[in-house]
Amino acid sequence: MAIDASVPQSPGWWLARLGARITAEADELDLLWRYATGDPPIPEVPGIAPGEAKEWMKLARANWAGLVIDAPSERLGVDGFRFGSVGGKNADKDANRIWQENHLDADSDLIHYGALSQRRAFALVEKGNDGRPVITHETPRQFAVEYEQGSRRRIAAALKLWLDDWTGTTRATLWLPDSIHYFSTPSTEPGFAVMRNELRGWDPLALPRVRDGIAANPLHRVPAVDFVNRRNRRLSGFAEHEDVLSIQDRINLSLINLIAAMRYGAFRQRWAAGLEVDEDPVTGKAIQPFQLDIKSLWTTDDHEVRFGEFASTDLIPYVKAVESATQDLAAISRTPPHYLLGQVVNVSGDALKAAETGLVSKVRDRQRNFGESWEQTMRLAFAVLGDDIRANAFDAETVWRDPESRTLGELADAAVKKQSAGVPWRQRMEDMGYTPQEIDRMEVDRAQDALLAPVAPDPTTSALPFRQPPRDDRAVIGRGDIAPAA
Repeated sequence: MAIDASVPQSPGWWLARLGARITAEADELDLLWRYATGDPPIPEVPGIAPGEAKEWMKLARANWAGLVIDAPSERLGVDGFRFGSVGGKNADKDANRIWQENHLDADSDLIHYGALSQRRAFALVEKGNDGRPVITHETPRQFAVEYEQGSRRRIAAALKLWLDDWTGTTRATLWLPDSIHYFSTPSTEPGFAVMRNELRGWDPLALPRVRDGIAANPLHRVPAVDFVNRRNRRLSGFAEHEDVLSIQDRINLSLINLIAAMRYGAFRQRWAAGLEVDEDPVTGKAIQPFQLDIKSLWTTDDHEVRFGEFASTDLIPYVKAVESATQDLAAISRTPPHYLLGQVVNVSGDALKAAETGLVSKVRDRQRNFGESWEQTMRLAFAVLGDDIRANAFDAETVWRDPESRTLGELADAAVKKQSAGVPWRQRMEDMGYTPQEIDRMEVDRAQDALLAPVAPDPTTSALPFRQPPRDDRAVIGRGDIAPAA
């Protein structure tokens, strides 16, 4: 059975369009992932066999591209969400519950790292069996979205394409604003031709409670959010290490040349003149008279034989080449030099802070872009719960962890100065790096400490001296002093 793909914006048309986009970009994303994980292509070395160069690459491998990704990724941490008057006073706690239910303290790092290393990542928001929102991370190697014409925020369709290990078939799920479509094909490597009017081999997938592979979309919106990295470089995303790949190749080549020089040139090569060399009676080839070994000593009975050695190869130029390429990589990627070179000797704290200025600015830029995506994710989660007010609460704000390294003394000193300037207590605690949940507990503890604290005496009364009341000398007749009547 074939799927009709001739009508624009029909389910088959979207399947062909988005499926072609996923498969067309797979090789580029795989290459970016190889660089991120320290498995780049082997550089070509003149005179060295590819197999030998591959073995040397295991020793020469230095994954600077992965460090370029890890440096900003480890500073991207979400502490919570802050809603304004539209969301309600309990929106912060409800958003934190959604966050904790979906284990996003850990899984949010997957989305951040995926966007930094693979140009973009996605968050899919669905309704679980218990009616609560389920938020999952999706990779661009399996997921693609299409925006509405003239918009960079409103998503018109989303497709997930993956290989089902249980059945050995390829499955696809298509989300449209009003419907969800399920497809399957027995091919493990399906092809998508956008110009064709039909997709052969694809069939609607019938699932429990889903007839003919079509289900209604109760949210009336596509439940996907994209996290695009460096949208200013390319609208579809630009990986964090994508502009330093050539520098990484240069470093790898220099390191392989260094390994070759260490192996063949660092040990002084010896020579012998006037030495008679025997031949193999079978092959006729010359027999090596001495073993080239750093531990062996060459001797002979022939007094006419002369021995000597060649000068060793200077390894400093190879090391300098690696250091020069590493400095270029640090400048382009705005990675602190001490991250790459590891040279931190007699450096002041102010110098280290200045060296990390570029990295901190880069992280804050990623926080602005990813923060909008997390806020949209929370709005979709509230839409799953049927909360229309919070689903449209555009006053939400993502609370990020401070990406700048500060000592405890600096934070405490800043808090004291902010207090004198009139900054509220809760804001000061947030500036010190405490999460909203920790601040809530601290607020309760402060109130409890205030109730249990001993009451101080009133200074206005304790300061007055004690005075005796004035004495009245007049006679006072009491009830016992009256004589009974006769």
